[in-house]
Amino acid sequence: MMNSKTTYIAALVLIVIGMLLPDMGLAQSDKSLVRKGNKDFSNGAYNEAEINYRKALDKNPMSSTAQFNLGDAMYAQEDYEKAAEVFSKSNMEKKTASEKSEIYYNYGNSLLKAGKLNESIEAYKQALRANPDNEEARYNLEYARQKSQQDQNKDQNKDQDKKDQDKQDQNKDQQDQNKNQQDQKDQQDQNKDQQQQDQQQQNEQQQQDQQKNQQGQQNEQQSQKISKKDAERMLEALKNNEKKTLEKLKKAKKKNAKVIKSEKDW
Repeated sequence: MMNSKTTYIAALVLIVIGMLLPDMGLAQSDKSLVRKGNKDFSNGAYNEAEINYRKALDKNPMSSTAQFNLGDAMYAQEDYEKAAEVFSKSNMEKKTASEKSEIYYNYGNSLLKAGKLNESIEAYKQALRANPDNEEARYNLEYARQKSQQDQNKDQNKDQDKKDQDKQDQNKDQQDQNKNQQDQKDQQDQNKDQQQQDQQQQNEQQQQDQQKNQQGQQNEQQSQKISKKDAERMLEALKNNEKKTLEKLKKAKKKNAKVIKSEKDW
């Protein structure tokens, strides 16, 4: 038969066990979800794995394993920005140097895939600071540096190409402007030449008209001269004819006069 002291201790033990049982169930619950997520991940069911890892974190937000594996699941689904965000929230406390290096390495990979080169370079550096023997991090760091340099060179080339293109466009605009000015000048010269030609033709026409007028006047004067001579000739001819006519009349009168006289004698 238990004494009162023993009964008190037994009751206390039962209370402690009752308090620990929920935590033990919680730990087992999140770990079982992580194991289930790992199985899904191995089978390529990355979305299902993500769901189980998130459930595990709901059960135990401090589960670094669930957090790390969730980042891997997001990375496998090519959601690199979300993966980087998950890795960045990893709790580094109580992590070994090797574990920290792996977290930073995966974080750098996610940033690299997301196109954030400078941030990925810093993540790889953190991975190497935690574990200088992480050769994969060293390799990816060099790759990220080279790609960053290539992108910078590419951007510089683009800028230079843009400057060259702008310069070519300016030169073309200047050439077009010069051409327009030359075309205007050519048109003006052409108009001037046409005006000169028209003026020359007008002068020539005026000269021809003057020559025609002069020729016409000369012809008219000549005609007048000829007409005057003809008139004089005609007048002379009339005079001659008139003389002849008068003589005929005189003769006719004489004849008539004789006839009349003979009649009177009768």
